[in-house]
Amino acid sequence: MTEQGRRIVVAVDEGDESMYALTWCLQNVVTPPPSAAEEDDYGKDTLILLHVRPSRFIFPAMDGTTMDRLGSTVVESVIEKAKRICADYPIVKVETLVEMGDPRDVICEAVEKLGADMLVMGNHGYGLIKRTLLGSVSNHCAQCAKCPVLVVKRPKH
Repeated sequence: MTEQGRRIVVAVDEGDESMYALTWCLQNVVTPPPSAAEEDDYGKDTLILLHVRPSRFIFPAMDGTTMDRLGSTVVESVIEKAKRICADYPIVKVETLVEMGDPRDVICEAVEKLGADMLVMGNHGYGLIKRTLLGSVSNHCAQCAKCPVLVVKRPKH
């Protein structure tokens, strides 16, 4: 391709909100190729699926081996689900990245390290008390990420 496309990071987790944000991004943000004759038949944008595994200390009742097995299973499930969604858009170049740590910090660090042009993430829609206790990952990223952040809210039915 003669012109480089955007690097769009989509933060995915086990929640339906992140998968909705991924689908919305594929439908509304990612640029398809102008013609089927374009090199590699991909659009110019690259979609990077980012999943952050929480650190072990968040689950103190589990031993290390159990936590690693559970974490690996969750990661595989999340990434496979996201890849299935992306499979409906075969013209999109997709990469995956799995990191470990506090999602608020890791996502912001990853978008900077990756040179992301945009971060797309879902909104869990926690109420005031949960948001105060747990912290809002999307709010933190909107304030601290070094690129534009698009927070996709799932419509209420």
